[in-house]
Parts: sequence; structure tokens; C-alpha cells
Amino acid sequence: MEYIPAKSIVNRTKDPSWFGTEYNMNIYRGCCHGCIYCDSRSDCYHTDGFDQVKVKADALRIIRDDLASKAKTGVVGTGSMSDPYNPFEQEFLLTRRALTLLEAYGFGAAIATKSDLITRDIDVLSSINRTMPAICKITVTTCDDALAAKVEPGAPSPSRRLAAVERLSAAGLFTGILMMPILPFLEDHPENIRAIVNRAADAGARFVYPALGMTCRAGQREYFYRKLEAYFPGQGLAERYQRRYGPRYECASPKARALWEVFQETCNRRGLLYSMGRIVTASRRGHEADQLSLF
Repeated sequence: MEYIPAKSIVNRTKDPSWFGTEYNMNIYRGCCHGCIYCDSRSDCYHTDGFDQVKVKADALRIIRDDLASKAKTGVVGTGSMSDPYNPFEQEFLLTRRALTLLEAYGFGAAIATKSDLITRDIDVLSSINRTMPAICKITVTTCDDALAAKVEPGAPSPSRRLAAVERLSAAGLFTGILMMPILPFLEDHPENIRAIVNRAADAGARFVYPALGMTCRAGQREYFYRKLEAYFPGQGLAERYQRRYGPRYECASPKARALWEVFQETCNRRGLLYSMGRIVTASRRGHEADQLSLF
């Protein structure tokens, strides 16, 4: 394991409307899930050797000092650039120990992950949830384990992730699905959208937040095209992307409008939230008085 220097780890977010996160925290850099579409491979992030997981040196002391210096508590998001529950976390316990620091200093947590390892920390998340929001966001882009093994080859299967949703929900944690990205020409069909929403509802999820397409920019784009050719030979998928999207950053599904109607109807029928404002409001319900008392 390689250790890299860091001056601070818990920093103010640019967009607090994203699940109500006022702060962001990334203990690890890089990821070994190998998702072929990952935006974090983009050249603009300057992350060399992205497939190798690295750890920020002295992370827990830095996180403790960062939290102690904040004038205001809030929800701390993690998982934006690397998965906080990569396989090394099983041994290192850095994410778990960081969560205990969030609890000690009165902060909430909003975790994005593709790993069912998050269920190990139900006890700490439940403790956080007594006074502040604890939001669990599990990414699922397809319910097809075989397809996921190609587009997310190093991540736990969707079946395992949905089982984690069920455990987290049963523990009373505010849990839902990040249905993103939905890859054009591979995952953008009504059957996939309905399957994800219905499986999420069956597992007790409170919300599904979608992106009916993907992002694609320098560094990420070239890697994605190579993997399309390798994992889906003879289908001409890379050529279809190039022809339709060219150098565009936002690559919305050609079926986005029709898929949105399917998604919206299924969520409404199953009682799932899907607008960011309502998700944030629901995640904070019951915590308003606790948060005000901190000031």
C-alpha cells in the first residue's frame, strides 16, 4: 500500500444541495473496482495509476483535526472520487474509524459505495443516525450480474449490493440507490430501469436517484472505448458512441425521455423518492431539533 501526503481531508463542498452534504471526505485515492465508465479516470483529476488504491498518510489525525476546527457541523459525504469500502478497508478500517470520529464530533454521513462491506459499519452508522443524518447510497446500474461483471468487474455483484440495501434499511438507516450511470446502448432499456426500481423497493430502499446516461471526457473516454471493444467484441459500441456523442462531456441516453417516464411511473407506484430536494428533506426528518441544538 502506498501512502500519499495530505494537508486536509474534510473540506467544504461546492454544491451542498447534493444529498445535503456540507463537507466532503476522501481517505483513499484510486479504486480497484475497475468500472469501465468511471469519471474519476478523467485527465482533469491528475490521478496517475487510478487502478491502484493509495491511502492518505496520517488520515485519522488529519480528519480529527479537520473536524475539531469546523465552526459548524454538517453532513460529510464520502465516495465521490474513490470507494470508501474498497477491499483494503476490510483490513485497514480507516473508513470505519473516520465514521466514529464523525459521530464523536457531531457530524452526519452520506456514503456512496458499490460494496456490501458497508454493512459491517451498521452499528456506527446507527449511532450517527441518532442525532444526525446517516445516508447510505448504493450504486446499481444494472440488476444483471453477468453484465455488471463486465462493466464493473472488480465490484461486488448487484445481487450483493441489493442484499446490503435490505440489511441497511432493516437497521433503520436512510438507504437508497444511485442509479448512475445508465450506459447508452447497454443499460438504457425499460426492463433494466423497472428492475432496478422494483428490486430497490423490495429491499426497503427509500429513494432511487438516476442519471440516464453517462459523462465522458479526456482520459475516461479512451479507456471506456478500449474496454467496450474488449468486453463486447464485434458489437461496434465504441463506434456508436463516437458517432453519436463525439467529444461531448454529457452523453445522455437517446431514450432518456421515454426512460424517465418509465422511471417516474415505477417510483411513484412503489413509493420511492427520486427528486433531490425531497430526498434531502426526508433524510433530515427527525434530526432538525438535534441540529439546531448544536448551535
